[in-house]
Amino acid sequence: MNFLYCFKAEWIKKRRSLAAWLVIIGGFFTPAIITCAAIYRSEATRKALLKPDFWNKHWLASWDTIAMFLLPMGVILATSLVTQVEFKNNTWKQLHTTPQSYTRLFLAKLAVILTMLLQFLVIFSVGTYLSGILPSLIISNASWPTGAIPYQKIFSDSVFFFVDCLPIVAIQFLLSLQFKNFLVPVGGGMALWITSMVSLSWKYSYLVPFSQGALFYLKTSGRISKDLPVHEVALLYFTVITGISYILYITKKEKG
Repeated sequence: MNFLYCFKAEWIKKRRSLAAWLVIIGGFFTPAIITCAAIYRSEATRKALLKPDFWNKHWLASWDTIAMFLLPMGVILATSLVTQVEFKNNTWKQLHTTPQSYTRLFLAKLAVILTMLLQFLVIFSVGTYLSGILPSLIISNASWPTGAIPYQKIFSDSVFFFVDCLPIVAIQFLLSLQFKNFLVPVGGGMALWITSMVSLSWKYSYLVPFSQGALFYLKTSGRISKDLPVHEVALLYFTVITGISYILYITKKEKG
């Protein structure tokens, strides 16, 4: 129960930050753009709605910019914002006077970030569904989307994207706990993201942190055919880096 109280306190602090809006706006941003584009290209949309594989293509198209750009950028910013709330408000010492162990505080902050990532994926999935049906309601003489909604694929892809974002969370969490300046973790995260994008054509690109989500999207969309252990590497990075982050946090003499 103590952990739940600690988690609740961290969740309340999160609601006062820009990170909460990033999740909501980011989740609906791409679906909103796709909806507007579908309405603008009404004739092509009418034909697309009649195809039996409409939902599969619509799901993959929705993930295009999300997987390669918006999701990693959003995770970098949200993780840094949530973790650095104490630095921003100069409340680390006040927080450490509460009857909560360092371990519980560490895990509660991390749990809030992971919950926000899950929240984003749910909002994005709902937004993708709405962007699939709204054009049929707005465009005249447009039919309802044909074909079955691939619920299993949507669920499995969401799980894999969640796993592939874990290295980003772990690295940003570590940097944000160690550096007071907000620009340091954000700058470091962006540098790693650019490096991962540049390395995508390399045969060992799956070893580069931040590349796992992009590689999984390229695989599931059929742009690359070889199987890469992206999810296994992502879990390994998350476990190791989170462990290092925990040790550094516990042993750090000046916590804020």
